[in-house]
Amino acid sequence: MADTTAAADSARPASGDRSARGRGERASGPPFRKPRWPRAYAFALVTGALFLFSWLGQFLFQMTVAGNQASQHGQSFAWAEFLPEFLASTFENWQSEFLQLVWQAAGLALFYHWGSSQSRESDERIEAKLDALLRERNLDPGNP
Repeated sequence: MADTTAAADSARPASGDRSARGRGERASGPPFRKPRWPRAYAFALVTGALFLFSWLGQFLFQMTVAGNQASQHGQSFAWAEFLPEFLASTFENWQSEFLQLVWQAAGLALFYHWGSSQSRESDERIEAKLDALLRERNLDPGNP
């Protein structure tokens, strides 16, 4: 019985053997280590911070304008009037930005799918290079 296990062990590749990786097996080595939470989500954290900073700026500047307008008309600042106005302007900004982004992404995909002049130009250029390489090596796919 000892002979069969020795034969099985000798048939198994060593942990550092490159042939084990070629067959889809995982070679031994240090395990994958996830980065720490702030580093892993740094882009989202910076984007969120910029969003909050700009939204706070919009809030403060719009509150200043509303307060100035109220004082010019001899009225006092009213939160009940300001908050709906602030939220309406916020959603108008977001709506225009999201519509612009969606149009750019969807329009690009649509025009690329239809084969705009830019996408056809690159395909024709690749085909011309491939034809030149085939002619250079005396290979003609039309005449096998």
